[in-house]
Amino acid sequence: MAVLSRFSTDDPDPRPAPTTPLRLVRFGAFELDATTGELSSRETADPNQKIVLREQVFQVLLMLLERKGAIVTREEIKNRLWADDTVVDFDRGINTTIQALRRSLGDSADKPRYIETLARRGYRLTVPIEYLESVPGTALEKDRDQQQDAAATISIDARTSQRRTKLRWLVPAMLLVSAVVLVGIVFVLWRHSRSAGAPKPQRIVLAVLPFENLTGDPNKEYLADGLTEETISQLSRLNPEQLGVIARTSVMGYKHKAARLDQVGRDLSVQYVLENSLRENGDHIRLTSHLIQMKDQTHLWARDYDYPAKDILRVQDDVAKAVAEEIKLHLTSQQQAELGQSHSVKPEAFDAYLQGYYFFERNTDKDTETAGKYYERATQLDPSYALAWVGLSRVRKWQGMRGLIPTEEGYRLARKEVERALALNPNLAGAHTQMGRIKQQLDFDWAGGDASYQRAVELEPGNPEAVRGAASSAAMLGRLDEALQLDRRAVDLDRLNADSWERLAETEFFMGQLDEAAADIKKALELNPDVWPGDSMLSQIYVLQGRPQDALPEIKLVRYDHQRAYLYAIAYYALGRKKESDDALRELIHKFPQNTYEIAGVYAFRNQSDEAFEWLDRAYVQRNAGLIETKVDPLLKSLHHDPRFASQLKKLNFPI
Repeated sequence: MAVLSRFSTDDPDPRPAPTTPLRLVRFGAFELDATTGELSSRETADPNQKIVLREQVFQVLLMLLERKGAIVTREEIKNRLWADDTVVDFDRGINTTIQALRRSLGDSADKPRYIETLARRGYRLTVPIEYLESVPGTALEKDRDQQQDAAATISIDARTSQRRTKLRWLVPAMLLVSAVVLVGIVFVLWRHSRSAGAPKPQRIVLAVLPFENLTGDPNKEYLADGLTEETISQLSRLNPEQLGVIARTSVMGYKHKAARLDQVGRDLSVQYVLENSLRENGDHIRLTSHLIQMKDQTHLWARDYDYPAKDILRVQDDVAKAVAEEIKLHLTSQQQAELGQSHSVKPEAFDAYLQGYYFFERNTDKDTETAGKYYERATQLDPSYALAWVGLSRVRKWQGMRGLIPTEEGYRLARKEVERALALNPNLAGAHTQMGRIKQQLDFDWAGGDASYQRAVELEPGNPEAVRGAASSAAMLGRLDEALQLDRRAVDLDRLNADSWERLAETEFFMGQLDEAAADIKKALELNPDVWPGDSMLSQIYVLQGRPQDALPEIKLVRYDHQRAYLYAIAYYALGRKKESDDALRELIHKFPQNTYEIAGVYAFRNQSDEAFEWLDRAYVQRNAGLIETKVDPLLKSLHHDPRFASQLKKLNFPI
């Protein structure tokens, strides 16, 4: 194989490599096929083993190779990966793509062998590059249309800076103005649908775009974000049969983004969009809202609300009285009462809760610990704040499950804290969802947990987390058709949320609809490369499809060591490489003996039923959360005809 050219990483010329059409590129111990996106290492035992890079990871690697050691800026990466009208959290999208590339290369940010980070500037390769083998086509670049098809990476948009000034009036303002907007929207939508003369109005679907902070004070982002969340929450609870509201995760990607309204309508499949802005003048605040119909972008309703912050509580009654007669025909007495309720929470506690929520959603052990501190702070500042107790319960359950604190202690605290939340607010959907998790995963009380999930959905039919919980419960109990319907409903509520697509893929996986499951988990990974258990599920799908070779590169992307050992044990066994499967299983047992359910799953997949049941018994004693999948887990299929399996289900209180 002839070497066409060689460039050192310290070459002073920062220009891209020549645009001669190329196929193979060698850098360090790796070779990249630029036409297929396949990466191979000369250091592996099997020289034919190749990794097919995901499109975004592939494009970033191409950029680094093109620059032959010169810097590639983050702005250049952004422009390469995403079209102008794409709605993403660009910083997180770039970070996760670089992390995935480093994992593929066996590299790290702390001790880089291949990719060096230059703070606030960008990245560069640090190894020599050789260009090999020309082919027709564009040099080091796939079709541009493929880049533009790369999907958005959405993450929770939150602010972690300390916000302590003027909080005493910000939260009341936030909650009340939401109610003001709410009643106005309901009235206009009702009037608009009535004017169409339809005998039965069709269900309206609305997106509340993030409130734009026009105060000139970046610290007021907190107020703008809170208004967005509260408006969505109140609207989604109002009358779900008549009004569907897109969830927060899907709309927050449009924050600070000048997205075209027709694009928003297509992205979210909505008929109406509510645009909002916030201004401040001394001790007055002004909120401007526009309700827009998507089919012709007609402005149906626009209104300014301008009042002193100190008199803000007077506004609610005035607005409610003005429209009550018009909307009461469409609201039950309970819904009308809830619309007029005031929400009482200490501002500092609300601030701490939002920061806890932000860190918890980042889904790492370290961030979960940080989230716990913020949730604790919120409960100390306001012991009556039920939602903060729910958040703290979720942290303790995670920490107990992961062994970050003693398991029994974590589970005990999780139960105590969610019980306190329910005592404070029996109608809090999030508390019922968390109680459903605890009853099913820890108590094996499937009926009680299922009732909790159903109560959560009854309270908030438009809450995608509650719907996903109910779907999971139905799936674990074997009601897979019902679960599939709920999962599709969750996707409709939150189309740009990776968790909704992952939950749908999981049900399809349990149903044996592997092609559909693969497509939907890939959609979830496009939206958020860190979605759990994204790469893990995809690798298991490949194994069950008879494609274990394709599972290996996916396993490399899994971030938890115990999960990688578990998956390698399965994939190598499917490939007939028993020694490597044995080694992986030995590592799993030696390093992670607390992962009893995973160990049982490996033995079951390897048709070693005695060992599988031994570890299932250990999982039962441990109250391992994985046991929730026992009835539907396809990796346990080899055990189904063994009488011990029916006994296991009975012991776990599963209906047989």
